[in-house]
Amino acid sequence: MRLYVATHNRHKLREISQILPEFDVIADDSEGIEETASDFIGNAFIKVRAIAAKHPGSWCMADDSGLEVKALGGAPGVRSARYAGEPSSTPRNNALLLRNLEGVEDRAANFTCAVALVDPNGVEHSAVGKCFGRIATAPSGAEGFGYDPLFVPDGYGKSFAELSADEKNAISHRGRALAEVRRILMV
Repeated sequence: MRLYVATHNRHKLREISQILPEFDVIADDSEGIEETASDFIGNAFIKVRAIAAKHPGSWCMADDSGLEVKALGGAPGVRSARYAGEPSSTPRNNALLLRNLEGVEDRAANFTCAVALVDPNGVEHSAVGKCFGRIATAPSGAEGFGYDPLFVPDGYGKSFAELSADEKNAISHRGRALAEVRRILMV
């Protein structure tokens, strides 16, 4: 089954393809679509509606995801990719996050992934996945992307960037949301 995904992020596309290998995942670049919602699910629906208009009669999907840090009032949140400003820069985002958490003991955080789907009949669906953990004091690991070197999931002594793709996908926010997506797609 063909699944159009609103993304230009090759890392995200690879994760989606790994988690949903039974689907023919096709990227539809949603770049230039302004994400103006105040929450993840709102932004996901903005993106999926834009690509669904180009692919009537097909399954279309978009996600919006990010890191929410308790001590920072939920920041970076929907601004996760642009936390340190434009243009988006992972090294600058991670450095700013560590600076903002200097001296903070409670480093609890969670990743959230909100997925919006439009089915071939134009009906909208959604799924949300969360993964709880904490922010490390220094980056570690070479896998993953974004904040992965800083995020240590609950129950683990390693960052997302130190886990194998299979380990991460089994517990991640995106893995959890896409498990629900699979259920919706298989109906």
